[in-house]
Amino acid sequence: MDSARQWEPPPNAANHVALTPLGFLQRAAQVHPAHPALRHGARVQTWAETYARCCRLAAALRGSGVQTGDTVAVLAPNTPAMYEAHFGVPMAGAVLNTLNTRLDAAALGFMLDHGQARVLIFDSEYADLVAEVLAGVQRRPYLVRIEDAGFAGPHGALGDASYDAWLGTADPATPWVWPEDEWQSICLNYTSGTTGDPKGVLYHHRGAYLNAMGNVLASGMPAHAVYLWTLPMFHCNGWSFPWTLAAIAGTSVCLRKVEPKAVFDAIAGQGVQFFCAAPVVLNMLINAPRELQRRAPQAVLAITGGAAPPAAVIQSMETLGIGVAHQYGLTETYGPAMSCDWHRDWDALPLAERAALKARVGVRKANVERVRVVDDKLRDVPWDGATLGEIVVQANTVMKGYLRNPDATARAFAGGWFHTGDLGVVDPDGYVAIKDRAKDIVISGGENVSTVEVENVLYAHPDVLEAAVVARPDATWGETPCAFVTLKDGRNADANAILDFCRARLAGFKVPRTVVFGELPKTATGKIQKYLLREQARGLSRP
Repeated sequence: MDSARQWEPPPNAANHVALTPLGFLQRAAQVHPAHPALRHGARVQTWAETYARCCRLAAALRGSGVQTGDTVAVLAPNTPAMYEAHFGVPMAGAVLNTLNTRLDAAALGFMLDHGQARVLIFDSEYADLVAEVLAGVQRRPYLVRIEDAGFAGPHGALGDASYDAWLGTADPATPWVWPEDEWQSICLNYTSGTTGDPKGVLYHHRGAYLNAMGNVLASGMPAHAVYLWTLPMFHCNGWSFPWTLAAIAGTSVCLRKVEPKAVFDAIAGQGVQFFCAAPVVLNMLINAPRELQRRAPQAVLAITGGAAPPAAVIQSMETLGIGVAHQYGLTETYGPAMSCDWHRDWDALPLAERAALKARVGVRKANVERVRVVDDKLRDVPWDGATLGEIVVQANTVMKGYLRNPDATARAFAGGWFHTGDLGVVDPDGYVAIKDRAKDIVISGGENVSTVEVENVLYAHPDVLEAAVVARPDATWGETPCAFVTLKDGRNADANAILDFCRARLAGFKVPRTVVFGELPKTATGKIQKYLLREQARGLSRP
């Protein structure tokens, strides 16, 4: 008798369709055509209207000569046009490259040239920046100018076409391109390189589909959830949430600029239930003037990542009626790949204990196949909450590789795992806690000092707004922790007060030997530039 394996038929068109998040948009428009997809000021756009505009965008790109595999770059804030690009560009078979609006002309020019962008769609607010970029690029892309009503300044005349007029010339009934292969590239994202040129990270349709669905499960998002765009869509494609919102036929509330009043107004006035933000944004809300702060009238979840949120930040957000979920990932993993999956019995714990648990990055999301913490020989570290190892990942939501950079790709995938470069420990319950970047750990007198642990203590000080800790060379100990601190407005804690606070909460070898006050340098995505702080620490005279 033939075994089932011997009889196994090949896939066919009826049972094997390439996974892509583009189908989410089509379904939302068919099933919930009148439901609001986008809100932007007074503008409300339904799912039927959004689908039609994305179809027009795809047709307009094809009409402008864009072919399958071409790159289309977009430089815009969180507006409807930026959202539409996440569908319309890949519906044309092209690769979407969202550009960081905070970068300088040289960095943007490198990305346009390296990604070989055929079209650049830009918001008119950045017209002067685009003009500067064009002066240095090797090949001028076709320029499409977005004239968003939310921008109060002049729109100017730079560009070959105006976005809305350009869409108006296209037929929404033009067939769009479903990818033949789910491995086909859907997006190109550049890492915010702190040294050297940024690397181009390639996403595929399969990964985008799976990560969008994984967001629903990891965040507990119901159908028709209302989501506030505080996270830039240029950052890892908004952690795949543009596609997630289409999957659940939710509503996106757009923000051109993230300001405390706008966030609190949207939560109170538009029924916002979810938003994503780096800890620096949470800090901004916590430290906003009292007259702007309002306790959320409905359940709101802030999903944070980029750095472990200090327990003090989590506690303060909960006093505003906003829960905090911690997730972890990198550009190379489509944004968050791990989440602190919550246990109901933890709700009964005191607030400080709950906050400490939430500060962990937790476990793999449902769409991630494997996450391990390993030593330098790829052996699992013990689940003792103490042994450091590198976090490595295997998943369908890991990048294809770095564009035209085979050496960096090979290093990232050494041993068949994606190497994050982040150090963590595994607690006895299997949950992972980030301790540091491999390059940021401080080795003082042979002891490992987690800068994240020291930073969490610093953030708990009532006068501290921001903090970062790096290694400072020391003739006796090899290295000692050096703390860089930004104080809240009107606060005046001195170095002795900061150090006394740390001594009461840390082992002696973990207490910083030096405290430097001032504004912390950041990348264009808001990450603290520790390499600059390390250089500064090396230049300090020994106390």
